[in-house]
Amino acid sequence: MADKSIREQSPYVQEMAKEWEMIGALLGGTPAMRAAGNVYLPQWPNESGDSYQCRVNTAVLHPVFRRTVLLNAARPFSRPVTLGESTPANVQEWTANMDLQGSSIGAFGVQLMVECLSYGLTGVLVDFPEADGIRTQEQERTAGVRPYCVRYSAKSILGWRIGKTANGMQLSQLRLLECVEEPDGDYGTASVEQVRVLTPGRWQLYRENPKVKDQWDLFKEGTSSISEIPFEFFYGTRCGYGIGKPPLLDLAYQNVEHYQSSSDQQTLLHVARVPILFGKMLGETEVVIGANQAVTAEDKDADLSYVEHTGGAIGAGRQSILDLEDRMRATGADLISKITNVTATQVNSEGESSKSNLQQIVEVFEESMTRVLNFMSEWVKGDETAEVELYKDFSAMTTSDPQALSSARRSGAISSQTHFEELQRRDIVSSDRTWDDEKKRLQAERTTNPGPEDGGAGAI
Repeated sequence: MADKSIREQSPYVQEMAKEWEMIGALLGGTPAMRAAGNVYLPQWPNESGDSYQCRVNTAVLHPVFRRTVLLNAARPFSRPVTLGESTPANVQEWTANMDLQGSSIGAFGVQLMVECLSYGLTGVLVDFPEADGIRTQEQERTAGVRPYCVRYSAKSILGWRIGKTANGMQLSQLRLLECVEEPDGDYGTASVEQVRVLTPGRWQLYRENPKVKDQWDLFKEGTSSISEIPFEFFYGTRCGYGIGKPPLLDLAYQNVEHYQSSSDQQTLLHVARVPILFGKMLGETEVVIGANQAVTAEDKDADLSYVEHTGGAIGAGRQSILDLEDRMRATGADLISKITNVTATQVNSEGESSKSNLQQIVEVFEESMTRVLNFMSEWVKGDETAEVELYKDFSAMTTSDPQALSSARRSGAISSQTHFEELQRRDIVSSDRTWDDEKKRLQAERTTNPGPEDGGAGAI
């Protein structure tokens, strides 16, 4: 039995969670932003409830944050994930279905990277199915029982404790929030919330007692053959053990600002497009507006006219939105183009000066994924060490002008082979081709269609 604190987020998680609602709304698009109401679209002073609701119902989110997250999350997986030669054969086989739901290591990795770039944190638990009566590895293989990965979102990680071991700092306790579907009646299902508590070599599941307020009862428990908690954190920008920061947080705030500013602009355009009819000194004259109608008045100072917006503020508002969009593009591009400030020693010894923020995130991601595969191996008493490598040459994606390469080749600044390799690096030439094969093709073309070696027909 436990009290309600088992379900509460730790102070560290509460601090990280301050921006998670905003990020979730941005990822949810226009419907989620509208549902949030005045959280991200404040109601103006003296604005009536009906007018405000009309403004909310017509506001549209430009999904820059979500698009930037999805685009950059896919970059490291634009090439197949490379596994080191030391990776156990059974682990390599399991990477074709990491979660027992059909997700390959590439697809599973993209899901994790989306969480990392969005919320700054996610986690993977390497679990093993409960299998009664199975005693040997041969029985496990026959029954198809094997370790698998479960992904936990940042919101599902409630808290943890760490302790020093011979291998460094490791988890000594972990609390995870889960929601499971159970049969309800003849055909329905019901969602049941539970908290999984993990300690080295042991796991427990707690569920809230429906009859006793704030009481959580032990529902199920068991032991583990692994001496440590088989859970691994994945980070956006790592700030500490289990602490991650969204690397695109500035872009998220800018996207909210754009949502608000575009709503203001839309409202201003609506006001400007509807002129106000102004009448003066008309007396008791009935005003009827129509193509075949006329308005008369006896007073010499009488007047009837439309008052229209000058439009000056519209142009200023439009320019402000365009400037904000430029800033958002620059902020999103920083992820793959910004150079990290490092010391001269680091530059000389590690080549850090050429690494973008995304490259550094991917390097930490590789280490986390490697540990996940090692946990899978440990479940079956494997001794070999897994190794994971992802694509990180994002500079090629930002300098992909083939014309500049062709000009450099024609001028003799680079060789034909370098030209070929750079085109291949930019996905212009298939990665399946080799330079030796391409030289043979070029030679065959020159035999049937002679041309200058450099820059002419038959040259690359």
